[in-house]
Amino acid sequence: MAHFAEIDENNVVLRVIVGVDEPLDGEALYHDMTRTTWKKTSYNTQAGEHLLGGTPFRKNYAGIGYTYDSDRDAFIPPQPFPSWTLDEQTCQWEAPVPRPTDDKKYMWDEFTTSWVAL
Repeated sequence: MAHFAEIDENNVVLRVIVGVDEPLDGEALYHDMTRTTWKKTSYNTQAGEHLLGGTPFRKNYAGIGYTYDSDRDAFIPPQPFPSWTLDEQTCQWEAPVPRPTDDKKYMWDEFTTSWVAL
């Protein structure tokens, strides 16, 4: 079964559904005569990689609030903090400072733009 993301006029994902395996993206006409746009999304794609070794599809699995970028043909999650920048290869947001790699748990502090140990 394939997954499809419904996107609004601003290319924001409204919902993701499981549908039949059809290779088409496009518009659908509802019974109330409104049009909606659907884009296929891959449950196994994250950060531009296929989790099972297959071919990645649209950089990330779509989620509610994600944006579909037609130039990149990618689903991009919401920006978590204003200081974070988009990685063009993965279409994931990155902190301006890498997260420490020790065994501690960290939380991002936007005020200091640093990772704070919990």
